[in-house]
Amino acid sequence: MEDRTNLSAFPKHFDGKRFYNPDAPQALGFLDVLRWKLTSRPEQSPRFIWDVEATIPPSRLDGNGLRVTLVNHSTVLLQQRGSNILTDPIWSERASPFSWIGPRRRRKPGVLFEDLPPIDAVLISHNHYDHMDLPTIRLLATRGAPTYIVPARAARPLHSQNIGPVHELDWGESLSLQGFTVHSVPALHFSARGIFDQNLSLWCGYVIESAGRLIFFAGDSAFGPHFGQIRERFGAPCLALLPVGAYEPRWFMSPVHMGPDDALRAHEILGAKTSLAIHHGTLQLAHEGLDVRLRHPGRRSQRSLLRQLSFRCGLDEVAAAITPI
Repeated sequence: MEDRTNLSAFPKHFDGKRFYNPDAPQALGFLDVLRWKLTSRPEQSPRFIWDVEATIPPSRLDGNGLRVTLVNHSTVLLQQRGSNILTDPIWSERASPFSWIGPRRRRKPGVLFEDLPPIDAVLISHNHYDHMDLPTIRLLATRGAPTYIVPARAARPLHSQNIGPVHELDWGESLSLQGFTVHSVPALHFSARGIFDQNLSLWCGYVIESAGRLIFFAGDSAFGPHFGQIRERFGAPCLALLPVGAYEPRWFMSPVHMGPDDALRAHEILGAKTSLAIHHGTLQLAHEGLDVRLRHPGRRSQRSLLRQLSFRCGLDEVAAAITPI
């Protein structure tokens, strides 16, 4: 059963042609990209890191528990009784429209693709290649018919591959499936798959409501007032998946990406019982190193969200993988 509702109370974010970040900085333009590339150098990281031991998740979860497996980058497998949900799946070697150029994988996935359980729903936060990876999505379509949930006007790449069913959600819209409801919520980011399509489709996060608990998947986002809006609208999540990578240099990346300190602030505003750092450790997309570090290691946060355990791929049980505040 599918049931779609619209209870939007979020700010206006569409000008009739393109989407934008309301009351927040927008992604910087081409000249700023040139300045970034010409005036700074990325921190060196190993070509490949062989520290991932893949795990094999169960086919289904019994009982009332929650099992969370960080696969890689922003790909997380969320398992509860009656539902297996996958976020922003990528198993490709590169996040790119081409197989020979673009950001290359630096770690193996924490779950081999052939070891994935049946997937009921795939949540895609926006159309960037590290989040909407069509080769992986095509492979998922050969294993069954999961429901794909994407932001407004972002379904075209999936439709072009005859992949479905696909549901587009604007901020504030919800889709109820068997056993859970997915709510689309704001993020501060941008969209593009080519040169001329910037911001023609939306970007978002998701709140998953299931089995009496809330899970928040932030997608890809800068820090902003939307975290408070989400907390006010839905309450505190039991789990928040917060992006922390691709944040340097800050003058360029801060309108679209959080750093570790921003993620800690978001965690506190959301009131999340537990938070897991995502969007790092697999692809080096910006100038900080592959593995994220706190800028202020002496702060209380040293023992919270960003502990070493929360950065490794292939982690499963929430209690074992994440250190609560």
